Amino acid sequence: MNLWFIFLLPLLCLPARVRSEDYSDVTVIVRGSETIASTSDEFVCATIDWWPPEKCNYDQCPWGRASVLNLDLTNPLLAKAIQAFSPLRIRVGGSLQDQVLYGTPNLGSPCDPFTKVSGGLFGFSQGCITLERWDAINDLFLNTGAVVTFGLNALQGRRQISRSVWGGPWNSSNAREFMEYTVSMNYPIDSWEFGNELSGSGIGASVGAEQYGKDLVELQTIINELYGDSRKPLVVAPGGFYDQKWFAQLLKVSGPNVLNAMTHHIYNLGAGNDPQVPDRILNPQYLSRTSDTFRSLQLTIQRHGPWSAPWVGEAGGAYNSGSRLVSNTFLNSF
Repeated sequence: MNLWFIFLLPLLCLPARVRSEDYSDVTVIVRGSETIASTSDEFVCATIDWWPPEKCNYDQCPWGRASVLNLDLTNPLLAKAIQAFSPLRIRVGGSLQDQVLYGTPNLGSPCDPFTKVSGGLFGFSQGCITLERWDAINDLFLNTGAVVTFGLNALQGRRQISRSVWGGPWNSSNAREFMEYTVSMNYPIDSWEFGNELSGSGIGASVGAEQYGKDLVELQTIINELYGDSRKPLVVAPGGFYDQKWFAQLLKVSGPNVLNAMTHHIYNLGAGNDPQVPDRILNPQYLSRTSDTFRSLQLTIQRHGPWSAPWVGEAGGAYNSGSRLVSNTFLNSF
């Protein structure tokens, strides 16, 4: 059955002085006979990042107590906000993800938080999450019905070859023990994401697609072993900026039915201190350019890995902690 909707809308003129009679009636007809696109119930999503309060950009330090390690998990507004979006996908991850250790029994070192260090990746040391903190986070997730994607440290065990290039195989031992504990506690992880912004030339660090693909196969093997006949979480990667050759190679190396979704990041407004951010966020033509990237990613998946799917894993608009007077205002809704 063909459905037709007719709307009569007053179009206001915009002269220097607007009078109440300065409008005209127009007819808009919407044909409802076919679906042009559909939106997933999980379209709205959020990331809980790892940044400590000392993370600053452009003379502002906005993170405060908003990270995985220091967020007030008992705040009733937080729980209500998650429930209001139900189902809300929450991704645990971010720039420091590939410096996170997990406080499992065989860690072999103290489980300390991040500290500022000279020469460290992004200016910070490695940090650690205790199993007690992981329990508390999962209490929040379970009580609010969150759909959880957890980002694993994909740099563990590798060596730094040059300024930003890392090589060697992934050491999965700490991640495996953390995942094993998660399974033993019946914490419902919807997907495990491997690495953060290590694709292509990377942000801070990069890993070649050949080795990355081999490590994904190992991750899928771990999941198969730990979850057995139970429902298995998805494997998603690389959580980085789109590089066509790198993404295509990753699919080829990892092979069929390993990588369930390819996550890419969008920060199309530029740096947080760029004075053009307010103009760009109000320019639909500028904002629509990112659809070209998504189309290219879709085509890459169709050609090299049709078993996978394109996801936007992180989309912050303006990078480096957002843009003052934009990211925290109504303007950001655009």
